[in-house]
Amino acid sequence: METEQTEMRSMMPQLNKPAPNFEAKTTAGPRKLEDYKGRWLILFSHPADFTPVCTTEFIAFAKAHDRFQALDCDLLGLSIDSNFAHIAWVRNIKEKFGVEISFPIIEDLSMKVAAAYGMIQPGASDTSAVRATFLIDPEGKLRAMVYYPMSNGRSVDEFLRLLEALQTSDEHAVATPENWRRGGKVIVPPPATTEEAEKRAAQGYDCTDWYFCKKDLAA
Repeated sequence: METEQTEMRSMMPQLNKPAPNFEAKTTAGPRKLEDYKGRWLILFSHPADFTPVCTTEFIAFAKAHDRFQALDCDLLGLSIDSNFAHIAWVRNIKEKFGVEISFPIIEDLSMKVAAAYGMIQPGASDTSAVRATFLIDPEGKLRAMVYYPMSNGRSVDEFLRLLEALQTSDEHAVATPENWRRGGKVIVPPPATTEEAEKRAAQGYDCTDWYFCKKDLAA
């Protein structure tokens, strides 16, 4: 049992490590991870085309596409369906819901990409990718990953929020509190020494205690 768990951990992608490389056929032609170097990427999987929950998610991602682009982030979907099924589904969404899917969808019939990213969860299905979402930074490092069950759709707004929070942390060397939104106060890293802790109160931050201080980014 312990060996199986160790093998499972070694197969799963790891935060702050290079995201698993891939090269795949998509609805917009061949794509590989390297194509997205210099930009953020959200790679997300869904169980199957022509399913109701997945359709709502794709519509939500499509409607938010310009907001992701404004944050220098591209979207890339994936399911273990053929490119023909993807194309038919994209056309169906446009015809029935009036929404155009403007980002590529990976064909992963071999389950190669899904396996590399841990998208196949035996407890849910041996043949379908669960609702997994991966945020990959401009250097190709995996910065966040979120898994949802097949029965429940994701919140696209949360991924926009998380993306902006990650970018803010990178730019300003700060952390962000629960449900942080642009314009909110950020958390200052806690002091690493007793001397720094003594000085903290005089540094102009909004402090509840020596280890818990916030600030406005404009300050």
